[in-house]
Amino acid sequence: TKVGLTGFKWIAKMIRDAEGKQEFIGGGEESFGYMVGDFVRDKDAVTATLLACEIAIAAKNEGSSLYEKLLQIYVDNKFYKEHLISVVKKGISGAEEIKQMMIDLRANPIKEIDGEKVKYLYDYQSSVRTNVLDGSESTINVPKSNVLIYETENGTKVASRPSGTEPKIKFYFSVNTKLNKVENAINTEKQLDEKIQRIIKELNL
Repeated sequence: TKVGLTGFKWIAKMIRDAEGKQEFIGGGEESFGYMVGDFVRDKDAVTATLLACEIAIAAKNEGSSLYEKLLQIYVDNKFYKEHLISVVKKGISGAEEIKQMMIDLRANPIKEIDGEKVKYLYDYQSSVRTNVLDGSESTINVPKSNVLIYETENGTKVASRPSGTEPKIKFYFSVNTKLNKVENAINTEKQLDEKIQRIIKELNL
């Protein structure tokens, strides 16, 4: 698994860089776009939809469903929920506000998220991942970009980046927890939704 910047041009670049060395299976981005295989090298809803249909048919032939298969993945690998908030700041003053928000996030790093200690701070602008618990640093092998990602000991993530095309700053949230059995899925999803809302309130967004 490889992580890159948002946008299918970056996924296409990773494919090109890995040609002859690794096989590309599929990629996706935060806005729910997918690319299956390396022949399109751009957002490809048609092929992704066909693949989803194939999975659904295979599940039906097994007496299951696409939804039940998804829930079993959550049982096996944890239940994940993501959320996005865009904060609009218009005009020259808005651009300065967004710039200052990123400066403040770097100068005053978040130490806890919903009671969980932040373990890692990823700064794509400096290409450095800092372990905030012991101070150690390592290099991030992605193109430089004005992106910050906070990750807690439990895998909760909060990321921020200014939009490259609109007067807004975007905040991405990823939370997870164990799902002991399929029957608990609805309650577990509700708990994760509540966790996301607590984090948003905590960050005054």
